[in-house]
Amino acid sequence: MATCRSIFYYPSLLLRPLHHPVLSASTSCFPNYPSELSKSTKLPLLRRSPRPRCTSSMESPPEGYRKNVGICLINPSKKIFGASRLDIPDAWQMPQGGIDESEDPKVAAIRELKEETGVSSAEVLAETPSWLAYDFPPEVREKLKHQWGSDWKGQAQKWFLLKFTGNEEEINLLGDGKEKPEFGEWSWMSPEQIIDRAVDFKKPVYKEVLAAFAPYFQ
Repeated sequence: MATCRSIFYYPSLLLRPLHHPVLSASTSCFPNYPSELSKSTKLPLLRRSPRPRCTSSMESPPEGYRKNVGICLINPSKKIFGASRLDIPDAWQMPQGGIDESEDPKVAAIRELKEETGVSSAEVLAETPSWLAYDFPPEVREKLKHQWGSDWKGQAQKWFLLKFTGNEEEINLLGDGKEKPEFGEWSWMSPEQIIDRAVDFKKPVYKEVLAAFAPYFQ
């Protein structure tokens, strides 16, 4: 039985797995996933626009980009956690967040996952050793400049693959109560669905990340 969870709020990469040899993945396709969503109602599709520019991967974050972590959380059925943003309801994404000063990226990923989704029962499976960066569109950059008090070109992200080991009752989009909620609905999704429903300027990074983690989705 399909369900949907929601809240209402007002006011080429290489993997660095923990227990596996270094892996590489192609960006070709994900043939084993159905087109329908699991645990979700209908999701609106975004309008398509030309492919945005995405900087290449690198060993250290590029200058002028905010350091950030991304979390690809999968369940035992190897579906990916995605959630809709409260500020952009049609945009779905994987959890992500900034890295505090001197904070280890892996620690930041675990912290951000709990802050945004309430999830603490998760096991780190792999990470991308390189940073991936995307540029903010001008209107987004201007909005975040006022919100953060800093003018960043975009975000440079270190991505982690985590396996959810708890019960779904643990998932709470109010998070751990320390931060303002960011999401309105969540769903377990296929890689194609995650990419399809992401905002356009994040799609290139999402494609690379999910291609890199593809061996874990089989």
